[in-house]
Formats: sequence, C-alpha cells, structure tokens
Amino acid sequence: MKNKTVLLTGASEGIGLELAKIFAENGNKLILIARNHKKLVEVSKMLSSLTEVIIINKDLSKIGAAKEIYDEITRKGEQIDILVNNAGMGLQGYFHQLSEREQLCMIQLNIMALTELTHLCTQDMLKNGFGRIMNIASISSFIATPSMAVYGATKAYVLSFSEALHIELQNKGDFVVTVVCPGPTKTNFSKNNSMKQLNQVTNIVGTKSKKVAEIAYRSLEKKKNTNIPGIRYKVAIMSMKFLPRSIVQFFIGKLMLSK
Repeated sequence: MKNKTVLLTGASEGIGLELAKIFAENGNKLILIARNHKKLVEVSKMLSSLTEVIIINKDLSKIGAAKEIYDEITRKGEQIDILVNNAGMGLQGYFHQLSEREQLCMIQLNIMALTELTHLCTQDMLKNGFGRIMNIASISSFIATPSMAVYGATKAYVLSFSEALHIELQNKGDFVVTVVCPGPTKTNFSKNNSMKQLNQVTNIVGTKSKKVAEIAYRSLEKKKNTNIPGIRYKVAIMSMKFLPRSIVQFFIGKLMLSK
C-alpha cells in the first residue's frame, strides 16, 4: 500500500505509533489523531522527513469528537483511503467498583467513536470504490474477561462489527476490513494503577508493539479479515473453542482476579 492517505487514531504511542512509522516508510500520507498534543508534535517531526504529516489533537472519548475530526479533514480537502481505528482505553477492576463515568468514556471511545468515524469515512470510500479499514480489537474479543468486563465487551463489538462490515463491502469495490486482535502488548496501555494484574501478565508474555504493528500491516496488505498476532494466542483461542464456556470463564477469572 503506497501513496494513500491514512487516518490513524491513537497515533502518539504504542501500536499506533509503530503503525504510523510503517505507513510513512511505505510512502503514505498521514493524518494522525491523538489527545496528547506534545507527543503528536514529536511524532510529526519524527516522520515528516518520510512523508507529509497532518496532526489533529482530539480526545475521541468526548461525544462529537469523531465528527469534528471528519469535518476538519473535509475542510482541508483530504480524502481518506485507509482508516485505522487504533485509539482505545481499558480499565481493570470489579465493574461495581470502577467509575461509572470512566466506563462510559471507554464505551464512547472503543465503540461509539470507532463506529462514527468508520461510517463517515466509508461514505467517501464508497464513492471512490476503494477503502481499507483496520480496527484494533483484542483477544478479549473472543472471551468474556472478568475484571475487565466492559473493556472485553467493547472489543467483542469491534470484532463482530468488523467481520460483518468486511462481508457487506466485498462487492462494493476494492474494500478490505481487517480486525487485529492482539494479546497482552508491551505499551503504556496496562501501565496504570488500575491494571496491576494485566501489567504482570504483560511483563511475562507480552508482545512488543512493533511486532504487533508489523503483523497488523501485513494482514491489511494480504486482505485478511481477522488476525490474532502470535502463535501462542492463536492456539489459546482455538483451544478454548473446544472447552465449555463456563470452564474458560472460571480460569480466566482466576487469572485476572488473582491478587
């Protein structure tokens, strides 16, 4: 994929930053979205020698932010060829103890903003007969995740939505919707005080964000619909399909709720 315009959310660090580097190295124009303006500027300076970079400082957990981004892009006369919905957040803890406001913000970011931005960009892609959409989900998309109940549910939505949209767009032109479902990844995602258990797991078995980004990019190039980066996670998810859900949930709960 070369000489395309890429809209990439959550671009200031982690998987998003690594994807931005890969798209830039392949000659694609970048429109990068993140809420951390300082980091966005740093990323822009880093990649500007490779390609044209536009940055938009926006918090997608705020209602209406996706439409504001789309309107700004339209005013600039830009046409999105590739949309990467990478921005996301997670919380760990018992549902009843976690902040209601923060959990609703997570739903807004992980589901509502992703859906709205996809809908807006798809309209223009359909006019041109070409589009690539990459949504970053999680292995939590496949299994309910005690201690991350709402997060897991949002990622299950992303998986289901992406797989359905891929089928819907198959006969509309040159379209691909890829959903990438990484396991624990070594980013700042799990490095907050609410995610001690997840951080412990990530330190032991986590995959580097650069590796996940490389797999995600290749998946989009090869027009794959669904990909789980890492053999161990592919095997784990496949194995779980042969076990009763109650048993799977019991062991996931033991792992995620351990002190």
